[in-house]
Formats: sequence, C-alpha cells, structure tokens
Amino acid sequence: MASPGRSDLGEVAPELKASEGRTAVAIADLEWREMEGDDCEFHYGDGTNEAQDSDFPTVERSRLQEMLALLGLETYQGQKLSLQDSLQISSDSMKNWAPQAPKDLPWSFLRKLQALNAEARSTTMVLDVPPDTRPAEKESQMEEEIVYWDTADDISADIYSFSELPTPDTPVNPLDLLCALLHSSDSFLQQEIVLKMALCQFALPLVLPDSENHDHVFLLWALRGTVRTCWPQPPRAAGSFREDSVVLARAPAFAFVRMEVSTNSKSQLLNAVLSPGHRQRDCFWHRDLNLGTNPREIADGLVEISWFLPSGREDVDIFPEPVAFLNLRGDIGSHWLQFKLLTEISSAVFILTDNISKKEYKLLSSVKGSATKYYFILSPYRGKRNTNLRFLNRLIPVLRMDHSHVLVKVSSTDGAGFVRRVRAIVAHVTRSPCRRLSVEDMAGAARKLGLRVDEDCEECQRAKDRMERITRKIKDADAYRRDELRLQGDPWRKAAQVERELCQVQWAAEPPEKHRAELRHRLLELRMQQNGHAPPWGLQEFVWGISSPSAGERQYFLRWMEWGLARLAPPRPRPAPEAILALRPKHCGAADLSEPLWPEPLGVEHFLREMGQFYEAETCLVEAGKLPAGQRRFAHFPGLALELLLRGLPLELVDGSTLSTPLRWVTGLLRELHGRLDRRSRLVVLSALGVPGTGKSTLLNTMFGLRFATGRGCGPRGAFMQLITVAESFSQDLGCDHILVIDSGGVVGGVLSEAGDRLEREASLATLIMGLSNVTVVSLAETRDIPPAILHAFLRLEKTGHMPNCQFVYQNLHDVSAPGSKPRERRQLLDQPGDVSRAAAQMEKQGDGLRTLADLTFCDPEKQHIWHIPGLWHGVPPMAAVSSGYSEAIFELKRCLLENIRNGLSNQNKDIQQLLELVRRL
Repeated sequence: MASPGRSDLGEVAPELKASEGRTAVAIADLEWREMEGDDCEFHYGDGTNEAQDSDFPTVERSRLQEMLALLGLETYQGQKLSLQDSLQISSDSMKNWAPQAPKDLPWSFLRKLQALNAEARSTTMVLDVPPDTRPAEKESQMEEEIVYWDTADDISADIYSFSELPTPDTPVNPLDLLCALLHSSDSFLQQEIVLKMALCQFALPLVLPDSENHDHVFLLWALRGTVRTCWPQPPRAAGSFREDSVVLARAPAFAFVRMEVSTNSKSQLLNAVLSPGHRQRDCFWHRDLNLGTNPREIADGLVEISWFLPSGREDVDIFPEPVAFLNLRGDIGSHWLQFKLLTEISSAVFILTDNISKKEYKLLSSVKGSATKYYFILSPYRGKRNTNLRFLNRLIPVLRMDHSHVLVKVSSTDGAGFVRRVRAIVAHVTRSPCRRLSVEDMAGAARKLGLRVDEDCEECQRAKDRMERITRKIKDADAYRRDELRLQGDPWRKAAQVERELCQVQWAAEPPEKHRAELRHRLLELRMQQNGHAPPWGLQEFVWGISSPSAGERQYFLRWMEWGLARLAPPRPRPAPEAILALRPKHCGAADLSEPLWPEPLGVEHFLREMGQFYEAETCLVEAGKLPAGQRRFAHFPGLALELLLRGLPLELVDGSTLSTPLRWVTGLLRELHGRLDRRSRLVVLSALGVPGTGKSTLLNTMFGLRFATGRGCGPRGAFMQLITVAESFSQDLGCDHILVIDSGGVVGGVLSEAGDRLEREASLATLIMGLSNVTVVSLAETRDIPPAILHAFLRLEKTGHMPNCQFVYQNLHDVSAPGSKPRERRQLLDQPGDVSRAAAQMEKQGDGLRTLADLTFCDPEKQHIWHIPGLWHGVPPMAAVSSGYSEAIFELKRCLLENIRNGLSNQNKDIQQLLELVRRL
C-alpha cells in the first residue's frame, strides 16, 4: 500500500482545501520565514510567560477564595469537611428542597449525590423573596412583563423593572462547585463523593487543579474505593465476569483536549461516543445541560475520567473491552502540565480546535517522541484554512501522524456519522498494540511530572505499609482464618451452642439446676481454652493499626485492610445479571440452606471478631472468678472498636458464621458508647432484613450514606450496625440524638420442613433485630409470602407486645414505574393466608388463630406499610444509569421513616442503658 502523500489531506478534509487554486502541497512548501521570526515564548507548567506569572497567583488566589466564600466553604480550609459532617440527620433531611442561596449548593449536592440523584450536579437556585417586599403593582404586572420580555424586540425600557422580579439565578458552574467542595473535604469524604459520582455514571475527577498554589493534585486515593464490573466479550459466561478497583485495572485511555477555541464541544462529543443507540448519556457535564451555565472560575485545568465497560452483549456494547476516556477542561496552552500528563498516559489524544497558530505549533512540537497517537478534530473559521493546512503538514512528521488523523466537523457534518468515525478510530487503536495503563500507573507518570498524588501523605503510606506486612503473610485466606484466627472457629461455635442452650434453660418454667451447672462448666472450659491462646502476630499488628494516636491514620489503615484483604480473595465466577435474576428463586427458595451461595471472604470483620472472642473469653473468666480483674489484657478492645464505629465502620452485631451474638463483646461496645455520648445518648434503632438479593444494604446506603457491604448475592449472614448522628438543632424535634442502623444478612425464604436448624437460627436473628428496633424495613422479593423466619419473629414479638413500626418494601419490580403503596397489593400481602403463614402459626403454638398478617395487632391495612421501589438501574449494567424513580422512592421512604420516628409511631425511643437490657433479654 502506498504511503499517503500530502495531497491526501485534501481528500480526508475537503473543507480545508486552499482557495484560489493553491493546493495543499504548494502551501506545505511555503517558506516559514514569518514563523521562524515570531516571538513565541514556551514554558512548562501553566504555559504563561514571566510577565503573566508575577500577577497570576494573586488573581487566581482571589478567585478561589471568592468562590469558597460564596459557597460558605471558607471555614473548611483548615479543618476539612468530614464524611461524618455530611451524614448528620437534620431537618433538611426530610425536605425535598431547592437551594435558595449559593451557600446551600454544597449541601444540596452532597444530599442528592448520597441519594444517587441524577440531578445532583444542578446549581440552579430558587430565590426566596418575601411577598411583602414586592410592590402590589409589580405582582399584578409580573405575567405581562414576562411575556413582554420574551416577545419584544426592544427590551431596554423595561430591563430594570424586570430585574427586580424574583428569577432563578445560577451563579456557580457545576464544575466549580465540585472543585471547591473537593478542596474543602478530607480524603475520606473525597472518596465518598467520587464513589457516589461513579454510581451516578458521572465523569470522575482525576486531576484537581489548585491554581492558587500551582499545586495540582492527582486523586489516586479518592478513586481507589471505586469498583468496576464488566463482562468483556466474547459473550458472557460465568468465567468472563471481572470485578476490580478502577485504580488497578489496565485499559487503553483516550484523551480529548481543546487548543485555543473550538466550536465543537469535547464533552458533548464524549457523551455521544459513550451513548449506546439513541439513549444519551450525560457522563461529562456540558453547557447545554441547563444545570449551571456560567463560565468556569476555578475548574479550568480539571482532568476528568470515565470508562466504557462492556456488558458482554454485542447488540449493546460499543467496544468489546473496557476503555478509559479523559477530558481536560480548559485550553492546553494554559494547562500544559496536565496536557503533558495526558500525552504520557493516553493511547491516543484527540485535539479539538478551530485554528492552529504558531504558538500552538511550537507547543505541540515539544511532545515529539511520545508513543501516543494524535488526532485533530477541526472546525475552521473562514479564512484560516490555509494556515491550518500549513501547520498540519509540518506537524504530521513531528507527531508521526498521517492525514487520516485529521477529522473535520462543521455544522453540515452528519453528527451520528462523525460519532461512528470517532468510535471506529478508538476501536482500531484498541485492537492494535497500544499503551494500557491503570490509574496507579498514571499516578506514577504524574509524580515524574511534579504533580502531587493525594495518596503520598505520610499517614496514608504508614497505614499502607502496615497493611502490606499483614497481608504479605496470608497465602491462603481459608488456611489463615483456620490456623491464625482460631478463636472464632470451632471453640466459638461450640461456645455459642452452649450459650443458646443456657438461654433456653434460663427461660424454662422449671430449669433443672444440674443441667444448667453442666452447661456453665462446659462453657467455662471452652472459654479457658480460648483464653489460653496468645493473639497471633497478624492480629497484634491489626490492633496496633487501629490504636494509632492519629485518627486519620486509623481510617487509612482500615481502608487499606479492606482493599488488601479483598485482593486476596480468589475471583469468584458470577453469572450475568439476567442469569442472577433467574437463579434467585432457586437459591432463595427451598434449596440447601446450610451454606451461603458464595464462600465468605476474609475481611476486616474477622479480625474484629477475633478481638471480640479474646474479650469474651477473658470477661467470662473474670465473671466466674477464674481470672483477677487486674490481669486483664483485652479490656481496652471495645474502646478501640468503638472508635471505628464512630468513624463510620459497620461493626458486627450478630456473628455471620454462627448467627450468634457475642453478648459480652456487644455489651462492652454499648457501655463504651454510653460513656462517650454522655448526655446525647437517646437512641432510635432502625433495621432492615428480608429476602437476599433485594437490595437492603443498597437501600440503607442510599438513604443515609452508610457503608454496609453490597454485591455479595445471597451469601452474607449475621448483622452489622452503624451509627448516625442527629444534628443538635434537630434532635429535640426528632426525639433522639442518634440513629443506630442495623443491616442483616438475607433471611432466606422457603419451605419450613426443609429448613431445619437453619430456620430456627434465622428466626432468632430476625427476632433479635426486630426486638431491638423502633423501625424495621422488611425487604421482599416478587412474592406474596413473607419469609418464614420473619413471620416467626412477628409471632414471637407479638407475645411480648414489643413490635416495631414495619415498612414492607418490594424492590426490583419490573412493572412498577412509580413509587408508593398500592391498596390492592397491600391487601393481598396482609390478607393472603398462605401455607407458610399457617405452618409458622402452628410451630409457634398459635394453632389456626393466625390466618393472615392482618391478624397481627400491628398491621393496620389502612395505613401505608408497603412500598414499591423501582429497580436501581435504567438500562443494561454496567453502563446503566441510576433510575430517577429509585432515587425519588428512596427519598420518600426515608421521609416516611423519619416522620414515624418524630411522630412517635415507632416503639418508644431508648437510651443506651435500656438498649443494653433489651439485648440481654432478647
């Protein structure tokens, strides 16, 4: 094949042909005398000359400070905004309100992002003007003046009177809001913001500009908590599923940048490239979204990243493998350092411009030798075509391009055809040998260029080193758990069984003292065996990690441990989403209930569980008089665990391996909590339980911004708790100071006769959780029957008179478009007798007295107790957007729960001492 000649440029880009008979070849042969004599200064960094540099920091500093002051964030520059600050329950948590002033925008963004609201990026405000401040005549003329504004040719006479009317105002660009909030947040809130943005399918910040100090930050840590899933082609199979952190997986990257002025929008082009079919995805914000259209003040220099992730379906996937897309906000001449980074990490760079000047030619010439491919997307102004051709022909050998790398898009260009052409280029590059980097690799390139990486702080690196010392010694997770974390194995299972028998004997009508004494002796022997073990080296390192005097280092250590242990788990096969839906009735019905669907991976909870067992064994011996209190070694363990709870880590309330509660450990935790909260110890307990795979944990995380584990199918068991603080200004109105949220593992539904001992354990779990709760959310699958374990809990708790306010939630319904409760279906659930209901009543010795749920005293069919929540995703995962109906329904459910708490419809609120006594009784 003949190599393309210079004249080929005219064939690729006919709009660029020189006028008046001057061909591209002739233009390319022109002398470059005027260019060679041109004074074009070049600097790395921000691409400014010395005269500009002297004034630049002052101007940019005032811009950043003014933006922070406008948004009310200037107070968070010393003490950064924390994740706990953003999660407090306040009166605003019950309002679906629009921001009325710029200071409302950061909090509106955080609330909507937590709720996975697709409109979170909107900075539109509604000005609240008191009615008495507007003259009466102005009110009567408002409609007429608006019409006049829209239709009149000359508005100068009325512009001032119109401006006095209350109109929506948008003073902040959404990207400025994001940058200001990230500058004001600590590392863990930054990570949460990025995680929620990823769930909303928003483009993620990769390089955060800091023009005040010329100290741009590469956000490696902020991205590390985000996990991506995909099914690369060939078509899906159980072994094709991939799940990994976005910072570890390698993929080709394509950067889109602007040089000087471009009529074409990078972000709109990127969205079109990423959008399958006619469904537009607004991953990258752009000026036509009407979410805030003011010019950027502090966001120029921001680099965003997003990924295309295949679903394994050829009819849906745009590319057969994961592909990263990068977007630089602003002009490359003013942000040369960021552009230089993109040339080092990208497989190809697309440069959008209307004109190529001499200065830009010299800048681009400096990137020669890079392995990156370059493409130009031009939309030339009239009269500049010859200049563009001349510079392009000079750049072709420098950038090792050919003329097919020049694309022209003008107003008459077919948009869909142009998008297909860009996709074809991306697909061609990915099929050929090209650069494939992970975000970690990109961070290495950023360090070499002098950018600061957020993960390089001392606290983070010390925590990472300690994690690596622990995980380096774990070759096999199952063997490590068996050989090193020995107290939670057979000794704990046997001790839990003895404690259950002791509990049953204690509540017997005539407890046999001899049998009780035998049980106590057996328990004491088991606890002495446990106490005879010394904490293994790995557990000691873990305890030292969570004992650090630095609260930040403790949080870093826990996050590193979570990720480090997750990397040790062998990859588990996962069927495609539709296959999971098909399998769910089998696994959640009358199948084998003795084992979870997936093996339980080694996690942080196992180290904390081991700490709890050391504390349990020691406390048991002290209570029995077998160990002097002065010789205790583990009395401080509950205090260490409490610090983690207060920092947002879910702690285990019910052991998932035995479905038993380590009573002394939980009691020690609650006592420590009581001492820490002091006067603010009024609690409301809110819990969720139900059928596996119906999204209980996702529901709680979305409502309250929590960190309960998700995505494990039908596997997780036990229960975890997390604490939410109620703002002091709202605690009196709500009637509590904190909300303790309990998330349980799936309670499997099925036929009672086939469940055996597993049913009894799960019924006990459901009874404990509901008995502790003021409010319980019961998550159900697409079935009329309530799982038998939960039904048993209802029957048992009705005997005690302690029944929480219950909200039944159907999730993932395919035929439901709107949230809310449907009276007919509510009646069906409450009135349907069912074999399970009758069998449960007989087992609880209620005979035929209970026919339906409506027979229970707590069920009032006329009150709204049943919710239908639309599916989380709109489209085919993993590129599906979050359903707006899901976000709206979750907000309404949250408002209902808080209203019930405030209005006293739930059980009487407790303090921690009362909760302690209730735990013992249950």
